[in-house]
Amino acid sequence: MQLELSPEDAAFRDEMRTFFTTEVPQAIRDAVASRQELSKDQIVESQRILNKHGLAVPHWPTEWGGQDWSPLRRHIWHEEMQRAGVPLPLAFNASMVGPVIAAFGSQEQKERFLPPTANLDIWWSQGFSEPDAGSDLASLRTTAVRDGDDYVVNGQKTWTTLGQHGDWIFCLVRTDPDAKKQRGISFLLIDMTSPGLTVRPIELIDGGVEVNEVWFEDVRVPAENLVGEENHGWDYAKFLLGNERVGVAPVGSTKRVLAQAKEWARATSYAGGSLLDDPMTASRIAELENELLALELTALRVVANSADGKPHPASSVLKLKGSELQQAVSELVVDLAGPASLASGAGDGSSLEQWQHRATPAYLNLRKASIYGGSNEIQRQIIAKTILGL
Repeated sequence: MQLELSPEDAAFRDEMRTFFTTEVPQAIRDAVASRQELSKDQIVESQRILNKHGLAVPHWPTEWGGQDWSPLRRHIWHEEMQRAGVPLPLAFNASMVGPVIAAFGSQEQKERFLPPTANLDIWWSQGFSEPDAGSDLASLRTTAVRDGDDYVVNGQKTWTTLGQHGDWIFCLVRTDPDAKKQRGISFLLIDMTSPGLTVRPIELIDGGVEVNEVWFEDVRVPAENLVGEENHGWDYAKFLLGNERVGVAPVGSTKRVLAQAKEWARATSYAGGSLLDDPMTASRIAELENELLALELTALRVVANSADGKPHPASSVLKLKGSELQQAVSELVVDLAGPASLASGAGDGSSLEQWQHRATPAYLNLRKASIYGGSNEIQRQIIAKTILGL
């Protein structure tokens, strides 16, 4: 396999690298680099800059803002954004509901929703998981009953990431209670300002409120907000989840954090030298660098062998190993911070550095990486069946 970029692709990489490091405000990229929680305004500002230059939704149809790029160029775009510390386009908009509306929505829905979705004029939330329907999503119980020109929705969604910012939520709802699981599910678009819809924060172990629960009590939704056909929502959900898992191995951002960790180790005094002089620490960093290189080469193989827009089966390897390495690097940072990693609540007047404050919250937050985008246990099953033939 030829891993060297062609002159044209190398020039494209340089173009992306220059754009991301000059057009996106340094303050936003610094916040990403220091692993701070970004504000809604920072996320919106970044995506609008990308969208203005045609770089927010390159995988969409060209008539709705997409770029006719090769899979390799999309990979380069994705990696260079992470390398530069640029926030990725909001996944709920760019990689989830946008492609679903573009593929299955009516012309009216496309015209109404796709431009503001790309520009983050609408902030979408995801309404899939429920208290008793997570990994077994098809057992969801939120109902939508047709009443004239509306659906009346009742039920609860949970783990709704950044739902506190949401303007609209795309939901899987049960429209046929008598059908077996997947066959009675539909895909609805719901205005989050609708009467009867309530968002409640869930405090996480890292102290943040990144996720929420969303309650629906007799929420009326115009029937025109149904995407595609009634009771075919499971097909659209599978399409959405396929898009969610593309680019799920955060090679660029993990490499960036590991490079930072190496510098933090170099700057930390230890036994008359620095932590980087400690053989165990140096060996650990070198092992992670080698594993990240192997992951990067695997990502390139997946890109080279993907066809018809469908992820290669090895994308499950990327999800599995990518999340494990992301977590391993976060654990390394905690260990480098030592006792200072306990100071996550320290105020601005603390003499400790920002990376030490953020070490433990980032480590705790990334425990979720094993679950989202398809749990690692499920990925192991996919690898066993589709790659190993077991």
